[in-house]
Amino acid sequence: QVQLVESGGGSVQAGGSLRLSCAASGLTFSIYTMGWFRQAPGKEREFVARITRSPSSQYYADSVKGRFIISRDNAKNTVSLQMNSLKPEDTAIYYCAATTGWGSGDYNYWGQGTQVTVSS
Repeated sequence: QVQLVESGGGSVQAGGSLRLSCAASGLTFSIYTMGWFRQAPGKEREFVARITRSPSSQYYADSVKGRFIISRDNAKNTVSLQMNSLKPEDTAIYYCAATTGWGSGDYNYWGQGTQVTVSS
């Protein structure tokens, strides 16, 4: 079955960096658009970034543009999210997701999430 497993979360001070990774299995990774979403306490889940299947176009939420970078390695079936200049408002559970579409609609598969906590 399809599995998406996130890693790399943790606690960091404002201004710091973290790198999240998502390892995918059970699917033909290269044909999927991969996305990162987050959900803060008491808030709805929101889009963070996505990277499409070839040509690997990248899209970002305005709140993270210029600070976060999404990348993928089709040989290793992984997608990563480099998060720089972190702010307390970035605190959330971060989820990896996969879709056979281009990423603007529903996603087929979701990971369990990894906690990111940014302290001021």
